[in-house]
This record gives sequence, structure tokens and C-alpha cells, in this order.
Amino acid sequence: MQTTAGKVLEDTVVEPGQPWGRKIEKGQRLRIVDLHGKQAVDFLCFNADDPSDRYNAANTLKINAKLFVEKGSKLMSEQAKELFAVIEDTCGKHDTIGGCCSAPMNLLRYGKPGAYNCHDTFAAAMAPFGLERRDIVANVNFFMYVPIGENNHTAILEGFSKPGDYVELLASRDAIAVISNCAQIFNPCNGYNPTPVRVVVYAAEQS
Repeated sequence: MQTTAGKVLEDTVVEPGQPWGRKIEKGQRLRIVDLHGKQAVDFLCFNADDPSDRYNAANTLKINAKLFVEKGSKLMSEQAKELFAVIEDTCGKHDTIGGCCSAPMNLLRYGKPGAYNCHDTFAAAMAPFGLERRDIVANVNFFMYVPIGENNHTAILEGFSKPGDYVELLASRDAIAVISNCAQIFNPCNGYNPTPVRVVVYAAEQS
């Protein structure tokens, strides 16, 4: 894995179904590494100065004019503020439309109750910041592939990420970042084999 110069503030391995959250200050960088490949990582972010101003998928699509998040993309808030910029990406084609899995949707789609799901994991990751389930909105899914095919058909397919692929985000302002390392086993978003990811936070570069 390519290294990035800068002081490491946190270096954590996040297991499937494990919540992760942190305030990322302006200029700090967040790197998410897919250690084994084909592992979806659900991601949400909020303006730390006003957490009601949260990530907005529609604004992100409009500003970037692309369906997928990739290097150069900006993650936008409901108030049209830039929260993060994607500054490095070895995979590409990160999903913006699939949202997160949940217990009700697992039951509806697969007839499987009680499984780990990203909606519950997001709730756990957000709780320390005073955020609640009602604050969960359509999120970015790093390393997850949800194409639109013929007749506007869409489906969750296996991702393209290889072991060691990563995405690196630069905080455009003070932001809260939360992650659910997806434990889904009923569709191929994780290759039917959820695996750990690595999360690294770097200090802001000195000017």
C-alpha cells in the first residue's frame, strides 16, 4: 500500500459489523483500506459545526455530475457545503445510490431476520456524537458497485476492489465521519465474505 507522509493520528482495523466514528478536523485525511478486496464500506459524514447539515447524495451527484464517487469527487452536504474531497482512489466506482442495508430490508428482500446490518451499525457509530437513527440518510458505499444497466435496471454486484485498494478523503471543514464496515452476506456486495478494513487518520499537512 502506498504510504502518505504525515503524522498518523489513528490506525484501526475495523471488523465487519463494527461501528467506527471520529471528528475529522479541516485538513486532516481519512484513508479507508480494503484489506482483502470486494468489501463494501458504508460511509456518512456531517458538518461538525452543525450536524443537522449532513451528507446529501443528490447534491453530491449534481456537483460531480457523475453517478460514482472517484478521485476528484466532492462529498456535499444538504446546505451545499463541501465536507470531504476524494484525493486518492485506487479503485473507483464507489456507489452513491444503494444506501445501507437494514434489518427490515433484509427481511423484505431475503426473508432473513436478525442479521447484522449497516443501519444498526450506523446508529451505534453516530450515538457518541448525539446523532440518532433519523439522521441516517442515503450514504456513500465505498468499494461497492451498483451499476445502472439496460432498461434502467440496477443491482448490487461484486465490487472491483483488490486487496490493498484504498480511498483517501481530505476534510474540507471540520466534519464527523462514521463508518459501517458492511457485514451483509445475502447479496454480493462483499463477495458473500465480509472482511476487515483498515482506517487511518492523518494530521493536517503543515503549511
